[in-house]
Amino acid sequence: MIRKERDAGEPGALTTAARPCVTSEILNEARRALEIEIQGLQGLIPRLGASFERSVKLMLECGAKDGKVAVTGMGKSGHIGIKIAATLASTGTRAFFLHPAEAIHGDLGMLGRNDLVLAISNSGSTEEVLRLLGPIRRMGLPLIAMTGNPESELARRAEEHLDVSVAQEACPMDLTPTASTTAALAMGDTLAVCLLRLKDFTPENYALFHPGGSLGKQLLITVADLMDTGDKLPLVRESMPVKEVLSELQEKSYGLTAVVDAGDRLTGVFSMGDLTRLHLKDPKLGFMSLPIAAFVTQSPRTIPPDALAARALNVMETHNIRALIVVDNEERPVGIIGLYEVLRAIDY
Repeated sequence: MIRKERDAGEPGALTTAARPCVTSEILNEARRALEIEIQGLQGLIPRLGASFERSVKLMLECGAKDGKVAVTGMGKSGHIGIKIAATLASTGTRAFFLHPAEAIHGDLGMLGRNDLVLAISNSGSTEEVLRLLGPIRRMGLPLIAMTGNPESELARRAEEHLDVSVAQEACPMDLTPTASTTAALAMGDTLAVCLLRLKDFTPENYALFHPGGSLGKQLLITVADLMDTGDKLPLVRESMPVKEVLSELQEKSYGLTAVVDAGDRLTGVFSMGDLTRLHLKDPKLGFMSLPIAAFVTQSPRTIPPDALAARALNVMETHNIRALIVVDNEERPVGIIGLYEVLRAIDY
């Protein structure tokens, strides 16, 4: 509830007076708001069609000509536009945010002849945005409009229109942009994802734009950067007796060893866990003189040296293992990488 309260310092200032409420009321209101936002997003799906396809193609053509996507919008739509421009830029589509009020005072010079404009306005009648339409048309730039009103002036004057209308806002007064801004943001993400897929954008491409922090480390560090090689790689031949394999297990810190055949190709791995299980089955240790080939775990999880360290981490966590043998194209062990080394390197 909002009330007017006269204050010695600020006569007539508006203040917010909170009334007592119970936990169930808070949760009910939260659920109501989320349900409205979800319904707004679900309403976008059946509206995806030819105009969306043409919009994506226009953006692809813009990139092919070395053009940029200029995203513009005022107020809350502007904030959404900033995020959409950032998402496009980070996923391989050159983009920037153009403030409409600043644009008509000189920032239109940021636009190039091969650029495209994505204009966002829930009403489709935002004055600052509409004032850009004449200059954009004279410059011959394609215009995609994202509005909540297909009959608006902005929608009618654009080459393509993306309908992001919602039945109601999550705001109980149906005034504050909430569900409508969520819908616009989701539509922007959808454009970015489609463009990403059509461009065959890879994690390596993504890494080029995200070199900083833990995200950059996850995307830039490869298995080859972290793996142990040479004498640090636990490695035995399949003909070796189990008793001779023990020294390899004890001297190396990984708790397992790679087992190779006469051609140096990986045939399996043998771990301290395997040894314990053999001991429980045969307390008299009759297995110790037998070739290790009889006891290896065949077809173990492996990884190539050029894989991202984050992928190695995912494999180890998914399959609950502490280390991976690194193999080349001919399945020959060239290194080993451990769980804790990866965790330390990428700051998880």
